[in-house]
Amino acid sequence: MDIDYDSLPKRTILCIDMKSFYASCAAIALGEDPLTSHLAVVGDTAREGSVILAATPALKRDFGIKTGNRLFEVPKDSKIKLVNASMATYLSISVQVTALFQQYVPPEAIHTYSVDESFLDICGTEKIWGNDRELALKIRDDLFKRFGLSCAIGIGPNMLMSKVCLDIEAKNQPSGIAKWTYADVKTKLWQISPLQKMWGIGSKIEARLHRLGIFSIGHLANYRLDKLEKVFGVMGNQLYYHAWGIDFSEVGAPILNGQISYGKSQILMRDYTDKLEIKRVILEMCEEVAARARRENKAGQTISLGIGYSKVARERGFHRQLTVVEPTNITMELYEACLKIFDKHYNGSIVRQVSISLANICGDDVIQLNLFDQDQLRPKKRDLGYVMDAIRKKHGPNAVLRAVSYANGGTARHRNTLVGGHKQ
Repeated sequence: MDIDYDSLPKRTILCIDMKSFYASCAAIALGEDPLTSHLAVVGDTAREGSVILAATPALKRDFGIKTGNRLFEVPKDSKIKLVNASMATYLSISVQVTALFQQYVPPEAIHTYSVDESFLDICGTEKIWGNDRELALKIRDDLFKRFGLSCAIGIGPNMLMSKVCLDIEAKNQPSGIAKWTYADVKTKLWQISPLQKMWGIGSKIEARLHRLGIFSIGHLANYRLDKLEKVFGVMGNQLYYHAWGIDFSEVGAPILNGQISYGKSQILMRDYTDKLEIKRVILEMCEEVAARARRENKAGQTISLGIGYSKVARERGFHRQLTVVEPTNITMELYEACLKIFDKHYNGSIVRQVSISLANICGDDVIQLNLFDQDQLRPKKRDLGYVMDAIRKKHGPNAVLRAVSYANGGTARHRNTLVGGHKQ
């Protein structure tokens, strides 16, 4: 396939990633250099099994400790400092970093992808700040002067190329800055292997691509589009054009337009074997997922439940979905669907993770009435959800809770005191 890249929109996108953001913020708070300090940010230093949320570059290099390790894996060494996460502080600094970006481009040209990563559309700024590399250098130096934080910046003609450039090349450059153009697609993008190094390809998609004989992005780009679409549907189309470096996503818009879903996942603080306690957690999470959908006046028709078993279990768990007749954002309807999945697939193993999502999204401007519901309670249940949301918004998330949150196994009361799932 020959791509006419000259016909594509002319854009210049920066993808900016703050290096070891949480760990760097924590090191600076202690008056230490983030690049030389051996520091780890931990979910809870009082629990040996707690997760390492971030590690400074020196800790990664000298001790092999990185994000995802457990606290008990950290060597007992006097050089190493362990600190509890301070999510409120990190979020505050992230907001200040975004404010700095607004000195260079307008707010609508900024897409905050995560707490430590953002996209900037810098088209039209050349006369003010110079070319793309000059502006990237200014932003890099300004971030270090104001916050003491280091960053890496990928430059590309679209969000995809700038992100992949960041991950593959910029992070490994002494300057922290690299640029890819469409001329680099065959020489750089196509060389990416294993496939998981490519933004948007996870382990499950990689395994399915391997079964098709695809082991590099170059293989993917030269595979037949119709066969990819047959296997992956609309995702196959996206995978194919991404392999050619093509991405029409707008800064500030969803990366996969039309693929919105609402979800919640949590790793439980202890082993759960009591089915009643597990169901209490599921109900609490259905409440949160439904509330997220209601917040944007959306409803969904496909409900997914994932249950992750403990490492000692023979199986990893299961993830199944159920499509209901009518789109919903009513908590108990989500819960009833999740119970059907749970009762069918749960084998009694120790549960350590629960995830729930609502997909196949549509607007919530009309609730379909059921002719067999003589009392027509469905619209009232929907309205009740919005009332509860309004109370929580005004008085706090713990202002109105279901009774299960006060029973054994409930986690919502504690989680509502956290920021980003961790201590403030």
